[in-house]
Amino acid sequence: MNDPAVARTESARLRQKQDQEQEQEQQEREGRRRPHGPRRRATAAVLVRAALIAAGLVTVYYVLPLDGRSTTGTSALLACGLLLVLVIFWWEVRAIATSPYPRLKAVEALAATLVLFLLLFAGTYYLLEHSTPGSFSEPLTKTDSLYFTLTTFTTVGYGDVVPRTQTGRVLTMVQMVGGLLLVGVAARILAGAVQAGLRRRGREPSDDFTSRPED
Repeated sequence: MNDPAVARTESARLRQKQDQEQEQEQQEREGRRRPHGPRRRATAAVLVRAALIAAGLVTVYYVLPLDGRSTTGTSALLACGLLLVLVIFWWEVRAIATSPYPRLKAVEALAATLVLFLLLFAGTYYLLEHSTPGSFSEPLTKTDSLYFTLTTFTTVGYGDVVPRTQTGRVLTMVQMVGGLLLVGVAARILAGAVQAGLRRRGREPSDDFTSRPED
């Protein structure tokens, strides 16, 4: 015959264990809903850095004196700029794989690469119009060049500014192809780098962006 005191003790231990499990599950659910302090600070820091990088690059674009160059010089400038974009992108991919916050680092990397890519073509269009007037349907200021670049990248269609010369159309096609590669191939490379970073830290790559704190 079972001892009632032993039975009560076992029942109390079972209830205590159940309460501890429920409390642990509640804490895990709350942890998934609310990023921890370090995560919040890292997220805010990445957003601030991305905004500062974008603002800094745009400022340099407007401040930098872009004098008239020959078509050959403009093409060489574009080639060197694209090479710089690739180097920066490669460096960012390596940084993502070793970052304690790989997803956040990927956001920062994509912002920097995208802004640099767009401003590079905006500057190239500006130089082309000033070295070869009539390359576009109207004279381009730096703002017009940036507007045309964004119009091409977002594929919303042309209305007022269009390339007229063969060089202008070739450069526009290069930007179209580069934009597709940036959105497709580059995004997949960044995703792979994020997964590598998560595996390095013992995390599952399938976790969503804020599902678990990355402490």
